[in-house]
Amino acid sequence: MKEMIKMVVVLTVLSALSGGVLAKLESFTKDKIEMQVLNLVKGPAIRTILAGASNDPLTDRFTIKDEDTERNIFVGVFDGKPDTVAFEVSGKSFGGDIGLMVAVNVTDDKIVGVGVTTSADTPGLGLRAKTDPSFAAQFKGHAADKPFKVTTDGGTINALSGATITSRGVCAAATDAESVYKRIKPQLIAKLKDYSK
Repeated sequence: MKEMIKMVVVLTVLSALSGGVLAKLESFTKDKIEMQVLNLVKGPAIRTILAGASNDPLTDRFTIKDEDTERNIFVGVFDGKPDTVAFEVSGKSFGGDIGLMVAVNVTDDKIVGVGVTTSADTPGLGLRAKTDPSFAAQFKGHAADKPFKVTTDGGTINALSGATITSRGVCAAATDAESVYKRIKPQLIAKLKDYSK
């Protein structure tokens, strides 16, 4: 019986130490992991849709509370004005969730660009939503107040050949971005007024 108690005590102490070490390691690496995700996953889409900005949108960012979600907002400065913002939304696709970065000009409420950040769709088919610039270009210039749909559903977006479900997922995410934008626009305007370059 003594051996059993001894073994339980030793296991408890080892478990507590291991948990403490893992918690410390997680807090130590959290910022580094976030920067890697930002640079390697979201960064390419942000840099593409905010191309031509005179600042680095990955550095110039802030967070906004949107209902229960904390949203990262990336600022693009064009012609000396911080009037373009990008944020991420998601939609359902063939392979699961699809992340979409959407940039909107807050002056004219028009979409500046969209870029897929994450997708588990089939390479060569659905994954083209991330790599085909002509697909993403269809969203540019649209007012951020009307739902997006593929042409087969009565909309204006030409679906990727062989990837209609993915195209619908991107459209759903872009439509969701419109409602997010409407909710957070007053906060965006206030933050951008305080934003100094």
